[in-house]
Amino acid sequence: MDNMIIHPLLKEIAALFNAQGKQICLVGGAVRDLLRGEKAHDWDFATDARPEEVIAIFRNTKPRSLVVPTGIKHGTLTVHYRGKALEITTYRTESGYRDGRRPERVAYTSSIEEDLSRRDFTMNAAAIRLPGGELIDPFGGQDDIRKRLIRCVGNPAGRFAEDGLRPLRAVRFAAQLGFTVDGPTLEAVPGALDVAAKVSAERVRDELDKILAAKPSTAFRLMEETGLLRLILPELSACRGVEQKGYHKFDVLDHSLLACDYAAREGYPREAALAALLHDIGKPAKAKKGEKREWTFYHHEAESARLARIILIRLRYPNMVTDAVCRLIEEHMFHYDKSWSDAAVRRFVIRIGEENLENLYRLRRADAYAAAGVEPGAEFLLPLAERVDGILANNRTLSLKDLAVSGKDLMETGIKPGKTMGIILRELFETVVDDPESNNREKLLEIAASLARRYR
Repeated sequence: MDNMIIHPLLKEIAALFNAQGKQICLVGGAVRDLLRGEKAHDWDFATDARPEEVIAIFRNTKPRSLVVPTGIKHGTLTVHYRGKALEITTYRTESGYRDGRRPERVAYTSSIEEDLSRRDFTMNAAAIRLPGGELIDPFGGQDDIRKRLIRCVGNPAGRFAEDGLRPLRAVRFAAQLGFTVDGPTLEAVPGALDVAAKVSAERVRDELDKILAAKPSTAFRLMEETGLLRLILPELSACRGVEQKGYHKFDVLDHSLLACDYAAREGYPREAALAALLHDIGKPAKAKKGEKREWTFYHHEAESARLARIILIRLRYPNMVTDAVCRLIEEHMFHYDKSWSDAAVRRFVIRIGEENLENLYRLRRADAYAAAGVEPGAEFLLPLAERVDGILANNRTLSLKDLAVSGKDLMETGIKPGKTMGIILRELFETVVDDPESNNREKLLEIAASLARRYR
């Protein structure tokens, strides 16, 4: 740390505080990243200045700063300064964690060491005093970072009793950083499950998203070992021991985790990553032994989509994300062969939704990889993708709005709005799916007139 280069903006911020006789330190993930030799992305600060004093410090800065009281109850302000969002918190101690998440009482202190003592893990409990760059590390965080170790500050059971999110953060950091969770820290997790159960669905969801973007299997296996998986995702936990011999090398849980790791390694978007995690959770309910004693899972995709919807709603995912993930899961068992007609390919695109095609391909690649841990070849799904690309290049009639006629056009021919008009529009659409050349106004109005006579 003696050779630590302090960013000029950090020195500038420190000068604002020092001019008022106040201390300020860089804390949290930024310090952890710097100690790991990585670039710090977010800057969080701790100071002995009270919130009202922080507001006063930034009141007359040039350029002008915006101060937002994002967590003023706990001494935290967000300051927008020179294009950066700076989270600045007054040194504090905490007590009373009845809800298992937030302290009931906060007391300000003048000591950075006291402030660091309330933090979760040693790697997050170091600070850099500004502007000089002195490392303050009362709990051996730098040494634990060298050892690649996640260890609670103080007694793990006490730390987890304060905040039920901390056990999940521990396994998430293991997945993100490739660190090992310290033995006593890991052993304290099962005893904290009742506190973890109090954490809001939104906070669990955010941690899950971070896990899916890291090396998911590391976190999920630790969750399984400690009981967190059964608490948070019991549907996924139930996949352990569900064998798939004859189709897959692994049981359903290991298969799902391999698919997740593949999705993370390939940088899949959130919808595809969630689908990789949940695509087979319906298999335990659909498992049956066939005539040759092999396991079968007929229609498991529908059950998996049903359970996935329950999970995603429970975890407060946005409706658009939930719908997209469930669509991917529901359709992931499609079987393409070259005998498909162009109309069949068009119906495939319409059923999946053009916006979901790339993620469906991604899910199938992850699923194929996870069957035996072998990378699918470059040509995997290529024939289907080429057919789809050709269809999309030559025909854009993928929904009713792409028809050359509308309900208004049909009304002008005397067809009244209502159930019959809806039926006629759908039949016109099916006609165009089968024969794209028929998508012209004159032809469709002729067909519509014929249909209208039939439905009188």
